[in-house]
Amino acid sequence: MVAINYRINNQITASELRVVDETGKNLGVMPREAALKLAQERGLDLIEIAPAAQPPVAKIINFDKFRYQKEKEIKKQKLAQKISELKQVRISSRAAKNDLEIKAKKVIEFLNEGHKVEILLQLKGREKYNKDWARYKLEEFLKMISVEYKITMEPRFGGQGLVMQIIKR
Repeated sequence: MVAINYRINNQITASELRVVDETGKNLGVMPREAALKLAQERGLDLIEIAPAAQPPVAKIINFDKFRYQKEKEIKKQKLAQKISELKQVRISSRAAKNDLEIKAKKVIEFLNEGHKVEILLQLKGREKYNKDWARYKLEEFLKMISVEYKITMEPRFGGQGLVMQIIKR
């Protein structure tokens, strides 16, 4: 559970508040006591949602309902942040065509899900010194990807081989 710190009811210190009801209708600026009385008449809470505003904004709503809505918003934001992860696909320089096609399908799947994909062409031994051949192998693999993509990181040689990143256009 996420801790949400809002001033409610008698914790509110401002003398005047801009009050909004549970439907979102602006009730105007009123003294704190009048807003508290209005909230009590409706059987709801007065929650200060924008203390920095002039005058501060308070909403008349059930606090448990308000807290639940805020937690849902926070969860949704966290989920949206998680969606675009970096996925890595490793291919061997000596892999058979069928193996490369399977890896290409996986890359397409990741791109369609909205992920950034890092393609690592693993090179071993003397393969690391034949850079033109490695670039050719990577280009051949990229031709197998049927989805339109944009290169976010140009191919470069790293510790294990040739690395590049792509994202769906």
